[in-house]
Amino acid sequence: MELINNATDVPTAVGPYSQAVRSNGFLFCSGQIPINPASGKIEATDVEGQAQQVLANIQALLASQGLDFTRVSKATVFLTSMADFPKVNPIYEKAFSGHKPARSTIAVAGLPLGALIEIEVIAEL
Repeated sequence: MELINNATDVPTAVGPYSQAVRSNGFLFCSGQIPINPASGKIEATDVEGQAQQVLANIQALLASQGLDFTRVSKATVFLTSMADFPKVNPIYEKAFSGHKPARSTIAVAGLPLGALIEIEVIAEL
């Protein structure tokens, strides 16, 4: 098992966990919230802007390991409001460019730093 904690263009973890873990042929990516890695803050106030930042963070994390969205086999989307589901889907679909990994979407009571969305992925190495 290899812990990934220094991926560039990816926000640092906001708690005691790694950005990702490489293990048994997979990359397990910790959930990404919409922190802009340049500022260290959540800048977007709407779910669409936050979803774009989250997916940019995931793309950078995957790229740091020589991967892209086509290697993702499972995604989990956390939303503070299920009413945002139809707003997020087109942004998610565009990022994945037709690749359709297994996915779950879960409504949660809250997310770190007041984020509206968090996404975690598992990718094949």
